[in-house]
Amino acid sequence: MIRPVDVLLEFLQAEHARGVTHVHLDEGARLGLRGLLNRVKTGKAPPPVTELEQTTELVLETVPAPAVLTIEGSTRSEQLASLRRQAETWHPAKALGTLRETMVFATGNPEARILLVGEAPGYQEEREGEPFVGPAGQKLNDILKAMGIDRAEVYISNIVKFRPATPRQTTNNRKPSPEEMAACLPFVRAEIDIVKPACVIALGGTAAEGLLGLAGTVTAMRGAWHDLDGTPVRVTYHPSYLLQSGDANNVKRQVWEDMLAVMEKLALPISARQRGFFLPKA
Repeated sequence: MIRPVDVLLEFLQAEHARGVTHVHLDEGARLGLRGLLNRVKTGKAPPPVTELEQTTELVLETVPAPAVLTIEGSTRSEQLASLRRQAETWHPAKALGTLRETMVFATGNPEARILLVGEAPGYQEEREGEPFVGPAGQKLNDILKAMGIDRAEVYISNIVKFRPATPRQTTNNRKPSPEEMAACLPFVRAEIDIVKPACVIALGGTAAEGLLGLAGTVTAMRGAWHDLDGTPVRVTYHPSYLLQSGDANNVKRQVWEDMLAVMEKLALPISARQRGFFLPKA
């Protein structure tokens, strides 16, 4: 006989295999699970089988059936468009109740050799429906220009496809939660699979956390190559950090060192002048 607890375990194992790290439970299911946990912590006798089964059934009722992305189309543009359509009504993100309604998907070249990932849309991105616009977007454009690359040549996405909500929100933004990143992660992974970039640049610690499961500071993450299912990933500071730091030369130099590593990885031409950007003057 297949028990509800077996079904739950099978579901959670399948979600873990897909890279999902969080599932949404309502308060009733959480209370039931806390009760079982408290029995273990206090050394009480295990609950009757019927109570365990009832709790498992309650949890199963609050966990939606796994949402599955369907990649449609014969070209990369068509496949990315199919992802965009699904993102509009993506249940795992909508069910959280912590994200705003306007979806901001991605922009750029489906054939790009460089794919950049940020954290989540902000006020300006939500207004214009495109990632990395406003001051941070202009700073990113400047970085790409210094590399000899036009914005239209790369593919730009975010780890979360909706702006994280806050009470009485106006222009203020917040960092996405692990649950919000987990809900949208299948889209970013699918974008990488479709575009097949030569490398990915994770802009900021949040993007690195969501994409690679890393924890810690960008300072500790940057300066080395990471691997995402065979695709090399470089972590560097978010363009907004450059703005917050007042474009301090040491921060600019660190970002530029990461971009030089990307250019070397892609065998792009690097001039002596580019090599010397932000170095102390002799």
